Amino acid sequence: MPIPGNLLTTAMAVMPHRDVDRALEVALSLDVPFWPQLPLVSYYEDMYVQASEHFPGILLDMEKRTLRFSMEKFIAEFEETMAHFDEPEYFDISEQYSVVYHRFLQMDFSDRPAIRGQIEGPISFGFNVVDQDDRPILFNDTVRPFLLEFMAKRVNVQLQRLKELNPSAFMFVDEPGLQFLFSALAGYSDLAARGDMENFFAMIERPRGVHLCGNPDWDFLLGLDMDVLSLDVYSNGEVFSQYGPSIKKFLDRGGRLVWGIVPSNVEPFAKENLDTLERRLGDIWAALDKKGIDREFLVSRSMLSPATCCLVNPDGERTVEKAFETIIKLSQRLREKMYLSSA
Repeated sequence: MPIPGNLLTTAMAVMPHRDVDRALEVALSLDVPFWPQLPLVSYYEDMYVQASEHFPGILLDMEKRTLRFSMEKFIAEFEETMAHFDEPEYFDISEQYSVVYHRFLQMDFSDRPAIRGQIEGPISFGFNVVDQDDRPILFNDTVRPFLLEFMAKRVNVQLQRLKELNPSAFMFVDEPGLQFLFSALAGYSDLAARGDMENFFAMIERPRGVHLCGNPDWDFLLGLDMDVLSLDVYSNGEVFSQYGPSIKKFLDRGGRLVWGIVPSNVEPFAKENLDTLERRLGDIWAALDKKGIDREFLVSRSMLSPATCCLVNPDGERTVEKAFETIIKLSQRLREKMYLSSA
């Protein structure tokens, strides 16, 4: 498994920076860097917009910063999209849709333990993008199967680009919508949702995983055939730690966990320090130890990250950057205490 553990650092990609160089500098300060998504630089840098490139039926209004869908336009554009369906480069993110991504691809990461990319997942994309009747396209039985295959191709082409820079590259599928997946949603049954997610992961090359900040069905999510799970344990750790058997099975088959422990919002960040964050994380690990998950084993399969993305802080990027600095310090402290290597 090329995904590292031993409490090395990474982070989720959405950042509040308006300066591309500064955002990249901050992303590169972590052990496992990533290419930042900067929606305040351009609407093209928004994670949903980036995922929408070349998707038939999309109505993108850059001035109003809206992303919608038209079934009539989907039908009109579908044949053109299918004509390119076997061209990997068609599914990559163009420079128009991310200047940052293409800057990242020009860098040398040969000395890094790994690098990471990301793309918005089909469930969240399908929830967020609505059609002419204000209905999420996820509920459209015609569009949804195509959406799953389309997004799988997007994941695969980006992963291959990143592996050219570092053979241990891996991908996050950003899926905040997964916490709503099994709620009572008209037109999309639990059975269909489970089948779709399993089929989606079956189409994605390894290593692949999910990042989300909410509380989904953890038993289901940990049971997917994925290699890494990134989550906000600062907010959700108490709930997550109740799923000991599923967590153990995930780790036993080689899975990695990315523990989002440092808050990036101003108010919660101001309440914490290295001691309180170490204690909070230690309490979660102690609870899992009681459920039969040995701490040394757990740590060998764990990374650390800030808890969430944040675009709304009144101090702009300042607290977010402090959160990055704090996760680096916390990692160093814990790794020294546990005599961990950089693998």
